[in-house]
Amino acid sequence: MTKFDSDEAAKVHQQLHHALPSDPALRVKALESLVVERGMVAPETLDTWVEAYSEHIGPKRGAEMVARSWLDADFRARLLRDTAAVAEELGFQGHASAHLKAVENSATVHNVVVCTLCSCYPFSILGMSPSWYKSAAYRSRIVREPRKVLAEFGVELPEDVAVRVWDSTAELRYLVVPQRPAGTEGWGLEQLTALVSRNAMIGTERDLSRRVQGAG
Repeated sequence: MTKFDSDEAAKVHQQLHHALPSDPALRVKALESLVVERGMVAPETLDTWVEAYSEHIGPKRGAEMVARSWLDADFRARLLRDTAAVAEELGFQGHASAHLKAVENSATVHNVVVCTLCSCYPFSILGMSPSWYKSAAYRSRIVREPRKVLAEFGVELPEDVAVRVWDSTAELRYLVVPQRPAGTEGWGLEQLTALVSRNAMIGTERDLSRRVQGAG
């Protein structure tokens, strides 16, 4: 049985500022070892959470919401109108999804999401956030030069396509709904869900047609 002691947690927090290495992966391992050693969390609990977000949640929940919107116009309208309610309806509501807004790509608009203050992100919908999303470079540059940053991700946008940058906060987070790729007529929910990538729902991927060929 693990226990939580606020004084012990404060000591651990203080130690982290002095002892953790700069590399994110090493910091995670050091933090994991420390909290397990202090009896604050059981290692099997950590394993369960990692598995839940990497294997069962991941970006799969968000991808299913996008795929449903491609198949059902009424669902799409509700998703864009009240995203949090739709997430709750599907049983996807959780930490960081209570205030969620879907924004839709079109032939003339491309949306991309950032959190300029820290790394606010809809974990229960998209799983764990990628390391680049939390980097200072992405958080600052995507606002100043979105087209250039998107090009570095392989998203080359014509000048007639407007770029909208959405800044997530603790109160409001975003889900990009990408365009349905051609060649998917007659596809079912499971097939379409498999096409939707995490990056597409952040906005750093736009054209999903290449995924159609791989899935065909």
